[in-house]
Amino acid sequence: MERKRIGFIGAGPVGTTFGVRLAEQGYAVVGVADLKDEPARRFVALVPGARRFPSAQELVDAAEVVFLTTADDAIAPLCGSLRWRPGQIALHCSGASTVQSLEAARAQGALVGSIHPCQSFADADQAIAHLPGSTFAIEAEEPVRSLLTEMARALQGDIVVLSSEDKVLYHAAAAIACNYFTTIVKIAADLWNRFGKTPADAVKAYLPLLRGTLANIEAVGYPRCLTGPIARGDVATVRRHLAALERQAPDIVPLYRELGRHTVPIGRDKGTLAPEKAEELLRLLAGRPARPDAEP
Repeated sequence: MERKRIGFIGAGPVGTTFGVRLAEQGYAVVGVADLKDEPARRFVALVPGARRFPSAQELVDAAEVVFLTTADDAIAPLCGSLRWRPGQIALHCSGASTVQSLEAARAQGALVGSIHPCQSFADADQAIAHLPGSTFAIEAEEPVRSLLTEMARALQGDIVVLSSEDKVLYHAAAAIACNYFTTIVKIAADLWNRFGKTPADAVKAYLPLLRGTLANIEAVGYPRCLTGPIARGDVATVRRHLAALERQAPDIVPLYRELGRHTVPIGRDKGTLAPEKAEELLRLLAGRPARPDAEP
């Protein structure tokens, strides 16, 4: 497919990352429009040949493909405030918003689509480094689907094609895997305060552990990657965990129980957790009395 002139409305980490990486792959990135000076200047500095447009409408008038890389809630109002041309392509990179947020462009004859990188965008430098090789979720009809597929392939990415109905569940799953992973590590790190160490000490200790865990997921996959007391059927250790948490961090007990409950099936699938131990763990995690014949 012929490569078209591309512009970005929004020079945050997502817009800047796509601009930089697509320009590196030979796409004609003409420029950016952003109300904030610093991110717009950074975009122009990082993308050879790009310029800052005084307004979003002027960028839309100059580009054939326009990425609306703003906050999710701003996509639909921004799209509706602009004049679009028949055959022009309006895109966004939101994981949760569907192409319906670009309906105003479609109503004026533009083609619409979305491409969401399954990646963390804490800042532009980090995102630029990690975008290649990501999985890209694409929601679009042809010919836009082919254009977005070409872009994802140019970025060495894998592709998952989604419908509007799939989009929110896809994004919720990504939030659990990424955002709540961050939360769980912080909760674990904060527990170190209870025995006189700092969360920073905890993070330093956990980083090699977390890298090893991710390596196990990649190398052997589920369920073999699971380690720890539930995978071993170590009921006594889980009982001691619960007792310690109930004494020192009772607010964490419901989370520990729920995560443990979802871990038991992985241990069963791995084959290292015997059925009777799995049943005992589920009773313990649910707060139900142990069977009379259960081990102490």
